[in-house]
Amino acid sequence: MKSLKLLLRFLTVGGLVLLLLIPLMMIRGVIQDRELYRTQAEARVSQSMAGPQQVVGPLRIVPWREERVVNAVNEDGKPAVRRDVKEGYLVQMPASLVVNGRLQPGERRIGLYTVNVYEWKAAMKADFAPLQLPSVAGRIYDQPYVVVGMADVRGLVGTPSLKVDGVPRTLAAGTGVMALRMDGIHALIGIAGTPLPASSAQLEMTLAGTQSIGIAPIADSNDIAMSSPWRQPLFGGRFLPNSKTLDDNGFSARWQVSSLASAAQSQLESASGKLTQPPSLHGAPSGRDALSEYVVEEGSASAIDSAVVSLVDTVDVYTQVDRASKYGILFVVLTFVGFALFELIKRLPIHPLQYLLVGLALAVFFLLLLSLSEHIDFWKAYLVSAAACIGLQFFYLSGVLQSWLRAAGFATMLTALYGVLYILLKSENNALLMGSLLLFGILAVIMWVTRKVDWYALGTELR
Repeated sequence: MKSLKLLLRFLTVGGLVLLLLIPLMMIRGVIQDRELYRTQAEARVSQSMAGPQQVVGPLRIVPWREERVVNAVNEDGKPAVRRDVKEGYLVQMPASLVVNGRLQPGERRIGLYTVNVYEWKAAMKADFAPLQLPSVAGRIYDQPYVVVGMADVRGLVGTPSLKVDGVPRTLAAGTGVMALRMDGIHALIGIAGTPLPASSAQLEMTLAGTQSIGIAPIADSNDIAMSSPWRQPLFGGRFLPNSKTLDDNGFSARWQVSSLASAAQSQLESASGKLTQPPSLHGAPSGRDALSEYVVEEGSASAIDSAVVSLVDTVDVYTQVDRASKYGILFVVLTFVGFALFELIKRLPIHPLQYLLVGLALAVFFLLLLSLSEHIDFWKAYLVSAAACIGLQFFYLSGVLQSWLRAAGFATMLTALYGVLYILLKSENNALLMGSLLLFGILAVIMWVTRKVDWYALGTELR
């Protein structure tokens, strides 16, 4: 058959393309390993400093203890008197919560890896409605206190300042009866057994953490504002900012969340213990009750919806290298197509081993890009890697194609490919569109160049 040799040549080139998938996949495996090491570095920073933070509160807590004498039957079946003791607490959530804070980003290095950390300088104000303690037979109320929960108290920088109605209060570690549900700090207020008046709690603190911070909107009305010089924030959690600004100076964002639109209060209730029958309070606010009653029991804290800001690199070096490596097979295919067309049209035979060496040189580019980008800026690493691979290809192809001019033509083609790839990596939102147009343009050029080629005649002329 006239075209048998031509078909065998195309099959050989296709086999080489499949063979080069092996080193490309191995390089992608290396990228994934480096990402894993970076994640482990983040975990090490979290263990030694403080992890992602979540702030819940302030809350007003009133512990209570009930002691009752009940009639029972002992093991002998005789009547006996048993003393039952039950402990619990009342949780009052604020009517309004105003939070203002500035997030100051920083970095911690673990070997080659950089982990984003921050210090959050915050001012919080919580206004509480009056609280009448329900009268229950046998119940004794302990001294109430204000609780502020946080994910990792190791992140506290210096000593926080708490004022209740303008009076400074002494803060202590822990959350009292809520210790099984959340970590944090607390301060005693009021007198045991007396109603709590309407009050305002102001807290100023500096809280350090890694990667992200969340503020739970646990009040009936929540107004949360945050600013930072970080230019690439990722707003997450269950609430996006109602307003935000992003510019070269950083970002500022504001959340205004009502309890009607948030499940934070009910989630806090489910995290606090077994809910008993809520007491009927005279003068309690309409809508969601400001007071809930719980029995102290073991349990695990559940997630609470929050407004979350993450200081992450939306497109870090590993993401960029991984995206670049996905185009590796395209580089190989386009180069091999160019070789095949040159071989067939110019009648210049190219050995399959020469195809393979050129393909390996293309694959090594991504490994160079990965290793260099861990030490220098990505664009510099890309420039050095591309220049090294293009220079190597130019030197090698000058011998393979028996002409410096022909080698320069292929080097120019590779330069254009690397340039387009860099634009694709930087144009995250338009990468698919630009990639599709690139493929269509390349296919159109190949079809235009080969539109008058007599493939049957070329098949009979192959040596």
